[in-house]
Order: sequence, then structure tokens, then C-alpha cells
Amino acid sequence: MLYLKNGYLVDPASGTEGYRDILIGNGRIIRIVPQGVPMEAQEPVQVIGLNGRHVVPGLVDVHVHFRDPGFTYKEDIHTGAAAAARGGFTSVVLMANTNPPVDNPETLSYVLDKGRETPIHVYTCANVTKGMKGRELTDMEELGELGAAGFTDDGIPLLDEDLLREALRRAAKLHKPVSLHEENPALIRNNGVHSGKASEHFGIGGSPREAEISMVERDLRIAMTEEADLSIQHISTKEAVELVRQAKQKSSHIYAEATPHHFTLTQDAVIRHGTLAKMNPPLREEEDRLAIIEGLKDGTIDMIATDHAPHSTEEKAKPLTEAPSGIIGLETALSLGIRELVNKGYLTMSELVKKMSYAPAQLYRLDAGYIAEGGPADLVVLDVQKEWMVERFASKAMNSPFIGEKLPGVISYTICGGEVVYFQTI
Repeated sequence: MLYLKNGYLVDPASGTEGYRDILIGNGRIIRIVPQGVPMEAQEPVQVIGLNGRHVVPGLVDVHVHFRDPGFTYKEDIHTGAAAAARGGFTSVVLMANTNPPVDNPETLSYVLDKGRETPIHVYTCANVTKGMKGRELTDMEELGELGAAGFTDDGIPLLDEDLLREALRRAAKLHKPVSLHEENPALIRNNGVHSGKASEHFGIGGSPREAEISMVERDLRIAMTEEADLSIQHISTKEAVELVRQAKQKSSHIYAEATPHHFTLTQDAVIRHGTLAKMNPPLREEEDRLAIIEGLKDGTIDMIATDHAPHSTEEKAKPLTEAPSGIIGLETALSLGIRELVNKGYLTMSELVKKMSYAPAQLYRLDAGYIAEGGPADLVVLDVQKEWMVERFASKAMNSPFIGEKLPGVISYTICGGEVVYFQTI
């Protein structure tokens, strides 16, 4: 049994905030009491004094790439889980664009079985279409029954309107969300860089904002007539934020996620960092960044998800138009949220934690993201005042534009299922 003593508990699900002691046993929270109230336990207890550090629910990331199977030189499920634990994430939902893709029971079982070997909760989406080719739906019913958390062809937009409509109908019956990558390839030349100042700097075509806007507009229109939960992934433009805002007024089934890099950086970062800031959708303009923050403030954007996308150093060393898109994000996400959203007054700590735990858990129907007696003992202990230098990672990859920066929010314990899965002295 664990006894967490004198922590400052922040639970967005219940609105509880204050100094509490927490008793943990058999993977669940047994009791929560105000600081100073006696706590008795029947079994031997390991006491961990927290000295007023924050205790928040284990973070939940519903958009990560662990590259397993098929690309394990970039990342694998074990190293991805280690990166998650170091970043305070106790639950992750993997994307399905692996090799082979998660469009069949065998690959789905492989990922879930390997995930169970890790110290955190690893879930995965299955593909919407077979082979991610956008021509034929997978057996969504079978994959859902076998444990797929949701459905996505992330990385490739679903261009066939009829196919999307049928996928939403089937997903609604399964009570599983569909999450969509919103970039129209017909409008893009040299993806990963915004069509504007950045693309002009490198003398390439780039990805115009209309590539995202057009897909978001179409997919929201289709979703309005269906009952499935639809999530707009890694939103990047002010226009898409507004489209989601309007759609949410008409439907309770519309959701959106934003990444830390899209609310922190603009296309200027690509000019400074090159391929380390190349991603899909690309970093855009300051007005887009601010619109995303406003969307997070007013609830238009429900979740913060990292789109953790590891690549090898050799791949990112290629010329800009040849290097793959994506950055790692699990180990810097919480700190960036504290620096950019909490410390600058846009969100409270509770609001930030909600978007990184309770809200994504609710969409994917996971028993996670809250702190309550009888609830899961998935917790993060952190010192929000201390800073750390971004210089090493538990991930196999190093593709981050934040290397060399000092960030606030030092995680001292990540606890999953009542076990300490990450620890560092501070």
C-alpha cells in the first residue's frame, strides 16, 4: 500500500482542490482525507511525503504513435510507454498507421498484448479502412469487440463521403469515436510546412490552410446528420476552430484536439529548426496559435493530445522536403501546457489537467482521468514551480524543437495502477 502524504490535490472531474492525503491499495484509491486527518491501514504502508507538491490524475493521451509493428527503429511500445510515464501519462491511445496497419484482429491483438507488458495502460485505435486505402471499411464490429478504443486512418484523410458516413453509423452503434486527419492532399505541395512565410523561405509549395478548412467543413457537415462521436485531430487553423465552435452548438457529438506544438509555436519555428519543426498539419501563423488557445479557453477544443511522432535522427537529417513530418511530445506536453496556458493566465491548472486527462478519457470511455475513492490509482506528482532542461528523452527519438529549453513542471512520481512507474528526485 502507498500513502501519499501532504499533496496538493487537483481533480478536475469533481472540482476538488486542496491539501489531501491519499491511501492506495490493490491498484485503487482507498481513501482521501484532508491533510492532518488520521489515516489507518490494515497492511504495511509505504509513506511518500509530497511536501505540498501537486497531485493530479494520470494524464491521458488519445493520439500517439508508438510505431509498433513495422517501424520499431523509431519507437516501440515499451519505449513509448516509458516516454509516456516520464511525461506523466498513465493511459495512451495509439494510432493505427503501423505496418501492417491495425485493420485486422491479429495486429490489434499484437498491439494490445504488447501494451499489457508495459507499466501503463496502452489502448489502440483500429483503422477505418482496410490498408488505410480509403476504399473499403474494416470489420469495425469485430475490431471493436476485440478491444479497439476507436477508429482512425490518422495520417491519411478519408476522402470518400459515403464511406465516412457509413463508418460513422457503424461507430455510433459500437459507441466508439472516429478521429479524422483533416488535410486535403489535392491542395498540398510539399506537406509539413505552412504555405506562407515558411514555405517561401524554403522555396517550396507548402500546405495551405484551405487544405484543413475544406476537410473540416465537409466532415462536420456529414457528422451533423449522424450520431457518432467525431473528433477533429490536431487542429491548426483559426477557421477550423471556428467551424468546430459553430458545429458544437448544434451537436453534442463533435470534439476537437489540439497539440502542445500548435498552441506554442508558429511557422517561424520551422525557419529556425528546419525538419525538427516539420509536422502535419504544419505550424501556422500567430493568429492561428491564438485562436487555438481561445478554443481551449472556451471549450471549443476539448482535449490536448501530443501526436507523439518519433522518427530517427537519420530521417530528420534529410532535406526538408524529404524528411518525415512529426515531433515527439509525450515528455514535454505537460510542461508546455503549464508554461503557455497556465502561467500566461489562459487556463487554470485544473482546466489544463482536465483537457489532458478527464476529457479525453470521457470521449474514449476509459476509466481514467479522475481522483476519487474507489477510482483507479493513476496519479502524477509534480512540482509546478521547478524547472527542468529538455536534453534527454526516454523515447528512442530526439526529434523535438524544444531541446535546450527550460520548462516548468518537474514530475517526481508517475503512479499507474498503484505502482510507481516513474520517479526522479528533485
